[in-house]
Amino acid sequence: MFFIILMSVLAFLLVLYLLAIMPRMTHKPDHTPLQGVLYAHRGLHDNESDAPENSMPAFRKAVEAGFGIELDLQLSKDGKVIIFHDATLDRVCGVTGKVADYTYEELQEFRLCGTEERIPLFSDFLKLADGKVPLIVELKVEWRDIAVCPAADKLLREYQGVYCIESFNPLALLWFKQNHREVIRGQLADKFTRSPEFHGILYELLENLLLNCITKPDFIAYNHYYAKGISRRICRKLYKNMAVAWTIKSEGELENARKSFDLFIFDSFIPSKPDIN
Repeated sequence: MFFIILMSVLAFLLVLYLLAIMPRMTHKPDHTPLQGVLYAHRGLHDNESDAPENSMPAFRKAVEAGFGIELDLQLSKDGKVIIFHDATLDRVCGVTGKVADYTYEELQEFRLCGTEERIPLFSDFLKLADGKVPLIVELKVEWRDIAVCPAADKLLREYQGVYCIESFNPLALLWFKQNHREVIRGQLADKFTRSPEFHGILYELLENLLLNCITKPDFIAYNHYYAKGISRRICRKLYKNMAVAWTIKSEGELENARKSFDLFIFDSFIPSKPDIN
């Protein structure tokens, strides 16, 4: 009797787990236009050159080479949608504070990685991209401030090219689920608990994709070093959820990741060809 009860409990927990990590299964948008292309992380950049990360020259180089582009969006103090990755300006611009501490005009006083390049507007980038290559747009959402989501969506609704959105913060995915369901949305994740910087139940949930039941992502973008994660593998194998690898840094890593992922974000090298066919 005890064995039957135990097995019933385990079966119930298994069902709950599978439901928790279940991504979007119905009314899914077509992923095909995103496939077959390699994605340049923050553009085809080199921070030791005149084409630093998330700069217009880096994006222009990616477009000219035929690579897709991954980029990061934040809001300035005056609500402009700008392209910048880090939570602070220290590493890239050599100044203190966050992007949100400055107006766009003030941000233009700062240089990217010691070059003459400035932090670009998302609207200017979209004019450059002009539908020529597919885009992976990462939304930088700090805790519960999701203001960047409607601001970016307003610009993207007018854009005619192929794109998807992704974020580490599930609130960004939830916003698009509720407000623009047609957009392909992806949950960014990592093995957070390997680092003492990230601890607590929230990071456990995110690492194991246990909030998928709420956000219903169309793809999972996972650190490729942890491709063997069980939740990620179930999403791809059982639920046929698209799997995106970040960030590939050599031809060897790219070749190794092919068996576990469907899309690939790269930097630190230039792949021999822009597509994966």
